[in-house]
Amino acid sequence: MSPLALQAATTSDGAGGITGFVLDTVAALGAPGVGVLSFLEVVFPPIPSEVVLPLAGYQVQQGRIGLVAVIVLSTLGSYLGSLVLYWVGRFLGLDRAARIADRVPLMEAADVHKAGDWFTRHDTAAVFTGRFIPGVRSLISLPAGAARMPLVKFSVLTVLGSGLWNGLLVGLGVALGTQYAAVERYGHYIDYVVYAVIAAVLAWAVLRRVRRVRAEHAAGRAD
Repeated sequence: MSPLALQAATTSDGAGGITGFVLDTVAALGAPGVGVLSFLEVVFPPIPSEVVLPLAGYQVQQGRIGLVAVIVLSTLGSYLGSLVLYWVGRFLGLDRAARIADRVPLMEAADVHKAGDWFTRHDTAAVFTGRFIPGVRSLISLPAGAARMPLVKFSVLTVLGSGLWNGLLVGLGVALGTQYAAVERYGHYIDYVVYAVIAAVLAWAVLRRVRRVRAEHAAGRAD
């Protein structure tokens, strides 16, 4: 295929919204773009891997990028993002990391402490299985670092868990790619679902923050 034909084939085919953004990013950057998005999803999840990786798998099935490269680079991106949070937890400790999280939109100190409780109860299993759970996927690295889990052990568990999860999502996208006509027809519904989930998460986060502030004010008046 000529470079011009390849460039034309790697567009988002008219898709808009989040679907178009992901497809265009992968088209422009190839498999490394999937790695970048996977890194961002762990450190600050603007777009969940549940959206990025199936769409990347879709592009794999269309012959636009390589399967092995996508799985390897997405896992590398997930690992590097987890490593950043591991070192944050290791240098700052869980309490200081929780106080910082309290200033980050959509996060609270309680989220970090819950991840810490999960780590305390399950230790090794928490780092591995946490890679399959949205939200926990990022935060479990903080208590692992704060507890000074050996870096090699943390790395092996993270790579294994992230690799399995990423491979599963990419595989689903490859299967989705066989239904090219359906994706072209209904792809925009992916955006609707993602937007609905984001709106629900935002509403839940705002409500939780309002309730916490009210509880703190009530406690202050009681004192």
